Amino acid sequence: MSQVRSAAAEFRQMLRAGEMIVAPGAYDGITARFIEQAGFKAIYMTGAGTSAARGYPDYGLLTMSEMVENAMVLVRSTTIPVISDADTGYGNELNVTRTVREFEARGVAAIHIEDQVSPKRCGHLDGKEVVSREEFVSKIRAAVAARRDPDFTVIARTDSRGVLGYEEAIARANLALEVGADVAFVEGVLSLEEMAGVPQNVKGPCLLNLVPGGKTPLVKLPDAAAMGYRLTILPGLLLREVIVSIDRVLHDLSETQTLQEPPAGATVAGTYKRFGSEEWDGLRRALDATAGAAA
Repeated sequence: MSQVRSAAAEFRQMLRAGEMIVAPGAYDGITARFIEQAGFKAIYMTGAGTSAARGYPDYGLLTMSEMVENAMVLVRSTTIPVISDADTGYGNELNVTRTVREFEARGVAAIHIEDQVSPKRCGHLDGKEVVSREEFVSKIRAAVAARRDPDFTVIARTDSRGVLGYEEAIARANLALEVGADVAFVEGVLSLEEMAGVPQNVKGPCLLNLVPGGKTPLVKLPDAAAMGYRLTILPGLLLREVIVSIDRVLHDLSETQTLQEPPAGATVAGTYKRFGSEEWDGLRRALDATAGAAA
């Protein structure tokens, strides 16, 4: 069985199971590996983090190819399913078709496509615009038809709550499910009441996006599960902590002109082990013809 089918099938099975999936956000091989090593069962490739790692704000400035390339890095760095931001699908229905196939070919298990006007922006910023219901539904229908692996998960994201209101967002989520989307993602709900109402009013599995400092209230993960959400993503969790840590370390260096000693037991070799050095060492030993001849 191919890696594409294996990852997609694993994620599909997780969606069918009873426990809510929690997917912290990764934007490179480091964050992806550490999420898996921490015991989480899925990874979310954050578009905001991917943009920031390339020096841009989350203003829809990256191309489909750049997003796909980064998703491939996450997939090859880990063994758990990767869910990826796929923005607006990068154009019309034909572009959406190619988008689905490119992500699918890289072993990504699921993507979400949204109804913002391109270029989009972070769902927790003001100034968003959305396309018509009809255009959104057409894109989701194209995404569903484009997948070659029936287990590949299509998530329909609507940003219409902040533009057209809560009822319109619920209506769009249900329309997307009607044309074959597997999961609905109502972005930017503004209260606990709205948050709880999404799984009650949307006729299918729902995704919750928790962004510290964003528009949506923060809740404990068990509370999100109790509301009925099947998947919760935490896009900015690691990015926020990395920014804080980098600022602190650079400030300390500037102030003290002294490198701080690493934590007890932290070594260069130990760091590389977290990235598979022992596996690569073993492979080298197995393939080293010189070592075999000497034996």
